[in-house]
Amino acid sequence: MAIFEDVFKGGNIVTGLAMGVGLALIAPIVKPLVRPLAKSAIKAGVAVYEQGRVALAELSEQAGDMVAEARSEMEEGAANGGESRKSTHRGKLGETRRGETSA
Repeated sequence: MAIFEDVFKGGNIVTGLAMGVGLALIAPIVKPLVRPLAKSAIKAGVAVYEQGRVALAELSEQAGDMVAEARSEMEEGAANGGESRKSTHRGKLGETRRGETSA
């Protein structure tokens, strides 16, 4: 770690040059080993992304279905119960007014 600290903190230039040359010499050896690992990591990332897309699509579809059901129930309730609510409300209002006038 001291080698990296010297290079990054403006230390010995010879150390930096040695690291550069060493990496240039090691790169052709390491590249065939690193490439399959990188491809595997990318494949795994793409697979996770695709599974996430499918899960999100299913969640969106379920949420849309629930919204449609709720709207349907609201419309059905308004069509069926709207008249009975009005008459009930009017009946209670009439009872309240009768009670006020008789008192």
